[in-house]
Amino acid sequence: MSSLDSNSWLALPKWQPVAVPEDDVVFRLAQLLLLFQALDRADVASADIERLGYYDFLSANPFLIAEDISATDRTKLLLAGFDGRALSYASPSQRFTSRRERLQHDLVLLLAYGLADAIVLHGVQYSLTGEGRRLASQFTAVYAQSYSVAADIVLRHVRRLSPTRLRENVHRWLSVYGSPTHPGAAELLDIVGDMPAATRTVLPTRLDHEEDTDR
Repeated sequence: MSSLDSNSWLALPKWQPVAVPEDDVVFRLAQLLLLFQALDRADVASADIERLGYYDFLSANPFLIAEDISATDRTKLLLAGFDGRALSYASPSQRFTSRRERLQHDLVLLLAYGLADAIVLHGVQYSLTGEGRRLASQFTAVYAQSYSVAADIVLRHVRRLSPTRLRENVHRWLSVYGSPTHPGAAELLDIVGDMPAATRTVLPTRLDHEEDTDR
């Protein structure tokens, strides 16, 4: 791309920073309810906070495990609207850390609202209440359907892994996808590298967010 003169930025599209869905507590709570609903479908009675953190992040970013799942499942993810080239995959480790730090707070809110329950069984285990199931069943947004598809695929692939094996796999998935040698990461670097510097500084970190009215 040719270099730009000092006034060229004036002709660039007026990018407006977008609200990242994960910053919205209501969005995160709804996503957790959908995850618990997927756990029900997988006959998983409950899960501790560590597993919930892994399940939640992988379900929202299912192409992190794309190389370990079947071509059929990858096709299902594409048809559900997921794309491994999305900019949200550019820094998975940092985003995972941020999401995990918020998870305890979000679970406390679900407990306070009577939407989730906690029992002490080999640590604290969380599950949906009847009211939580009722509310989750009412979500009709396109993203809710897509997330549910991804959660079913992710859980089918990882729910039987031991805690140690799950941690090792998640570390590998986050490291590999964040590496410039990964095909998806390479395409992202090409996309960002072709953009003028003035555009890169205000480029939204996620473009495929849902409108508030669809949640």
